[in-house]
Amino acid sequence: MTDIKYTREGSGDPLVLIHGIGHQRSAWGDTFELLAEDFDVIAIDLPGFGKSPGPDRPHSYRMDSYVDQLEEFFAELGLDRPHVAGNSLGGMFALELAARGAVRTATAISPAGFWGTLGLVNAIANLAMLKASTYAPRPVLKAFSDKAFLRKLSLRALYSHPERVPADVAYDEALNLRNAPGFFPVAWHASRARFKGRPLVPVTIAWGTNDRLLLPSQATAAREALPTVSHLTLPGCGHVPMIDNPELVAGAIVQTVVQAADRAGEPLLHLTGA
Repeated sequence: MTDIKYTREGSGDPLVLIHGIGHQRSAWGDTFELLAEDFDVIAIDLPGFGKSPGPDRPHSYRMDSYVDQLEEFFAELGLDRPHVAGNSLGGMFALELAARGAVRTATAISPAGFWGTLGLVNAIANLAMLKASTYAPRPVLKAFSDKAFLRKLSLRALYSHPERVPADVAYDEALNLRNAPGFFPVAWHASRARFKGRPLVPVTIAWGTNDRLLLPSQATAAREALPTVSHLTLPGCGHVPMIDNPELVAGAIVQTVVQAADRAGEPLLHLTGA
């Protein structure tokens, strides 16, 4: 059994949204509501983040164990090969699920697992600075969350438009990053991970042109490693484009599903993007 907490809304084909390291389900912002117009959307808190407790044995913080826990979560909710979309670490999990054939489609947004040495050092340095900043006194965190220009300074590694993050969400995200028990063990295991699989289902990899955490050069590495999947560029978007441009991200996910259905000859009358 897993104890993954989630928010569910909408109707249609099930779509599971998976956030990245240090985040929680609120990272999907308005993208969640847009997708709920077409799908039965389930945004989760990964084990050890947000409201989800850390994994219990036999599960662990290892990357393969996370994918196992996601498959168990699907089974517990009665989801038969849902669509998935993931950002950053969640993007790598989406690709791993696609390689297992456990999902119908996968949209990976700036996925982890395609970094070289310099790219990994850049990611670790930025995450370390973000993590360290959350140990400031709560009144300081609140001030940086409340003021748009301070959010722009402190969150530029994640967003092209940090000022678009609601103040209450920014504060809650900072506390989550500070307190999440999964951060350090996940960072350790993720830093050693590389995606080497081959997806068995339709996949789209989308990358923001302004990604400062997982640099756009890693999008080139992903294209070279997976030339048969779809690759999209998200102009003007940072590492967490669901806040920068929710319409663009939702459209990429819908496009993945629609194109897969077209190839399979399946009707998708409920989709506004069909």
